[in-house]
Amino acid sequence: MSFLLFAVTALHVLILILLFVATLDKSWWVLPDDSTVNIWYDCILDNNTETWVCQSVSKSDWLYAVQAFMVLSLLFSSAAFIIFMCQLYTMKRGSLFYATGIFQILTAISVFTAAVIYTTHVDEFQKGRQTGGSFGYCFVLAWLSLPLALISGFIYIHLRKKE
Repeated sequence: MSFLLFAVTALHVLILILLFVATLDKSWWVLPDDSTVNIWYDCILDNNTETWVCQSVSKSDWLYAVQAFMVLSLLFSSAAFIIFMCQLYTMKRGSLFYATGIFQILTAISVFTAAVIYTTHVDEFQKGRQTGGSFGYCFVLAWLSLPLALISGFIYIHLRKKE
């Protein structure tokens, strides 16, 4: 039982780290000249000074939705972790971790919604820029955290407190 609790806790911490990096780092879209665009700032490398010049990207409603859903996923996952720790020490023997599981599933739904919105609207965002580019590692981390959060949520729902 202690190994299972350690594994579930480690998985949850991994999901939180992935979500924090995906939400806060600056590589949701990478242009061919290595300029990056994230959900918070549009950063362009100035070749003359070798510094990043960043401006806010808060121009469109869909980007606000991506920001909101990513922050919401962080809040859901953080709340799930706190609830899990509280349930671990206060719940009686034989009970299930339903609340924690539901919050983790809500985390997965939020990440999924944010990633789908970004995927479908990224072309609107790229108008006036050079053509080409690819999704960055933050986008990949967001998609990676989706199945992990779902798996974690279902594990929590089926996990029964033994001791």
